Amino acid sequence: MPPSDAPKAEVGLILYPGCQMAMVHGMTDLLDIAGQFSDQHGGPRLRVSHWQLGDHDDFTRVHDTHEAMEMKGTPEIWLIPGRLTGPPGMDESAPYARWLLDRHAQGATLASNCGGAFMLAATGLLSGRPATTHWLFAEPFRARFPDVRLDCDRIVIDDGDIITAGGLMAWTDLGLRLVDRLLGPTVMLDTGKFLLVDPAGREQRHYARFVPRMTHGDEPILKAQHWLAAREARAISVRDMAAQIGMEERTFQRRFKAATTMTPIEYVQHLRIARARELLEFTRRTIDQIAWSVGYEDAAAFRRLFHRLIGLSPGDYRQRFAAPGVQAA
Repeated sequence: MPPSDAPKAEVGLILYPGCQMAMVHGMTDLLDIAGQFSDQHGGPRLRVSHWQLGDHDDFTRVHDTHEAMEMKGTPEIWLIPGRLTGPPGMDESAPYARWLLDRHAQGATLASNCGGAFMLAATGLLSGRPATTHWLFAEPFRARFPDVRLDCDRIVIDDGDIITAGGLMAWTDLGLRLVDRLLGPTVMLDTGKFLLVDPAGREQRHYARFVPRMTHGDEPILKAQHWLAAREARAISVRDMAAQIGMEERTFQRRFKAATTMTPIEYVQHLRIARARELLEFTRRTIDQIAWSVGYEDAAAFRRLFHRLIGLSPGDYRQRFAAPGVQAA
């Protein structure tokens, strides 16, 4: 069967100052490669276009991978890249958000990668809906868009007409999701194998580091946080934490949750698991020894908690992330 003469769909990438060009060019290449595999199966190719904001808040097409073909309409999917220097602000996002909102009203699917979710959220379309962004941007995202159901454990969240992807390199996962949607699972698997990219199974929480919220302005709670960090959260009760800063236990729990968004016990668990990750990556201690060293006498309970927070067992985590020379125990 001969290949299709025309692209099946078009993906438009929105360019803005400082956006991650590695993602722009990488996504363009990934979708072009997918089109070549689709050709081999007798299927269609995809058009990939790049768009920039021009005068009068209008957007112009600045690049097209099928320049020789007659242009028909505008992209069915619009994609906003992330940026290496941090997410775009509200003022910067405004003209892009208006454009994207109009495209969505016309039936287009909107997608973002990394900090591009801030620009997508500025449309208001993410209100009450699930989304993800880079785990390091979680706190400022929640502060700016508290009505979005943010889940930074996940690499990609496909919510139909809205798709968001997590970290800077999550564009590979997003790209394969788009290929699966537009060209089918066979082409998606072919593309993933060619690029040596796993088509499924990754989660952001496998990579994210625990970053405690320290800018809340509650000085007694901040003092407690510093004390917990110095002790590496070993064998400590909520009563001991409250006593350390001279606060009644119930008051301490209420203020700690308000300041850090976690209960004291949840916070301590994250501190312990963060320490356990370091030991799994850089030492040859057994998992039972690591469990004991971070405050868990019950190694089975430690394994369950580790898997719940990280999404991998301690053994699988070590196998995937251990430094060179650290053997699995």
